[in-house]
Amino acid sequence: MPNPLCHFEFTASDEARSRQFLTSVFDWKFDGSSMPGYTLINTGSEPGGGLMKVTPEMPGPCFTVYFLVDDIPATLQKVEQAGGKVLVPQTPIPNVGEFAIIADPDGLHLGIYRSAH
Repeated sequence: MPNPLCHFEFTASDEARSRQFLTSVFDWKFDGSSMPGYTLINTGSEPGGGLMKVTPEMPGPCFTVYFLVDDIPATLQKVEQAGGKVLVPQTPIPNVGEFAIIADPDGLHLGIYRSAH
């Protein structure tokens, strides 16, 4: 399947409360050691996810899914041509890859991701 779901992300007002909820409900494991301010979620199978605290720049708590793409600039161009918007431009994640956040015509937020590996 082209452009598979590759990652999901919770942005929470209370990261500890969210982590406790997700552990209690799904028995997921969390690792906050790899990136400051970001906790990786191990679901036991792919895709994995992430958890971070809401920042003042964000609209509030949300859930975002990320889809794998080969070319972020080309995908962002398609988004705009199809009536969507670029919310967060192409952004590097050192030694990991790059991402962008888009909105579909209804305003639904989606992430796109390209791996550095």
